[in-house]
Amino acid sequence: MSQLREYFEKSKTDFLMFSQTICAYCSRARRYLESNEMSFTEINLDLHDGLRKEVVLETGHKTVPVLFDLRGGEAVFVGGSDHLMDYEL
Repeated sequence: MSQLREYFEKSKTDFLMFSQTICAYCSRARRYLESNEMSFTEINLDLHDGLRKEVVLETGHKTVPVLFDLRGGEAVFVGGSDHLMDYEL
């Protein structure tokens, strides 16, 4: 989880979102976080070779977005946009 851990440690926002360029569910998650005044760092997997594979291996989540809650000091895997809608903000 080395590359993921780097992103967790570098991000100074409430959430970390792994996305892709064309993704309606990513747009949905982005709008939801913004409407709830949550800050987030977005990493586009299309721009980082090998990162998608690492995210899938670590989380088992094969679709985007992949969201982590960083507010408690430890990264908590939330899931995708549907999971985010049910997640306690």
